[in-house]
Amino acid sequence: MKKSFYKQAIDLRKHGWSYSVITERLGVSKSTLSNWLSDVPFTPNKTTIMRIKNGPAKSGEKRRKQKNENIKAIHKDAAIELGDITERDLWMMGIGLYLGEGSKKFEETRIVNANPKIIKLAVIWLTKICKVPKNNLQLRLYAYPDTDVNKAIKFWQKITTLSRQAFTKVQIDKRTDKKPKKWSQLPYGTLHIMVRSYGNKKLGVTLHRRISGWIESMFEHAGIV
Repeated sequence: MKKSFYKQAIDLRKHGWSYSVITERLGVSKSTLSNWLSDVPFTPNKTTIMRIKNGPAKSGEKRRKQKNENIKAIHKDAAIELGDITERDLWMMGIGLYLGEGSKKFEETRIVNANPKIIKLAVIWLTKICKVPKNNLQLRLYAYPDTDVNKAIKFWQKITTLSRQAFTKVQIDKRTDKKPKKWSQLPYGTLHIMVRSYGNKKLGVTLHRRISGWIESMFEHAGIV
């Protein structure tokens, strides 16, 4: 039987089949085939060539699938760990958001970002936690030369649920030292959300100072001084 497999293996190899295919057909290990066929001339046939070409793609697709499944599993466990979000949790999320993306240099309440989820969180936090009426929110689109401004404004309108009237004059980044390939990475530009007091003192400098106070208090409670 072994002698029969040996002859079949040689014949298959001469016809351009890979060790993997021969192993599948004969049930002989690759190490054995290596000993048997090391001196047999090998010219891959069309099928073998296609398998070789498609091998990396299939391997890559398998790795991507495994990665995605792993991410989904970890995200599911993470969601269980986190549990429900309370209003206080939302409050703290907003403080963290403002600490990273909010205006601190000037006494003006402003949050800047290009991520739609971050912008949605900012609107929810400002209206629900900071008690800012939506009519007091003003938006400014910071765009690039390749930005479709009308499309971008409609996009941010949908994200913020604010009207077209909430937008101020669009600012276009015309810096010549900025590489064009970076423009397309932000197809909808960057959005600035600003709180306007319109005569309500609680929404002007006072709100900015309250937020600053929350941030400082958070540092103190964490033992960061």
